[in-house]
Amino acid sequence: MHESTVNVTVNSRKYSRTVEVRKTLADFLREDCALTGTHLACEHGVCGACTIMMNGQAVRSCLVLAVQADGADIRTVEGLATDGELTPVQQAFIDNHGLQCGFCTPGFIVSVTAFLETNPDPTDDEIREALSGNICRCTGYQGILKAVNQAAEAMRAG
Repeated sequence: MHESTVNVTVNSRKYSRTVEVRKTLADFLREDCALTGTHLACEHGVCGACTIMMNGQAVRSCLVLAVQADGADIRTVEGLATDGELTPVQQAFIDNHGLQCGFCTPGFIVSVTAFLETNPDPTDDEIREALSGNICRCTGYQGILKAVNQAAEAMRAG
């Protein structure tokens, strides 16, 4: 068994763990950091359920090895809200019924957050393109689209 030490900052907290070199970042977050908001589904980078932000970029944590994240700054869905205050994205998903079973929701929330940080005034087509890597089997996407528009408006307003 080959192991390596991984040092990362996750949601402003430092973690140092020795892990198998083949362990994915998703498994590292769930098992070694006890952050289970990052969900695993396809484990092939297709569904988006495991989306996290690494060094400011949305990434599929099932496709990244934990050792590749050494030294990275990571934000998971657990690290988005501040002092119990929901973010505009989280509130918009609630307000617009952008979730149903909730399994895909953490990946959508992180993806939308990353997207709106780089594109604060998107068109519906840009939203659809940005979220094309996230799969939801329940909502039909209309509530999600409305949620992204509401969150964008709220974030622009300040």
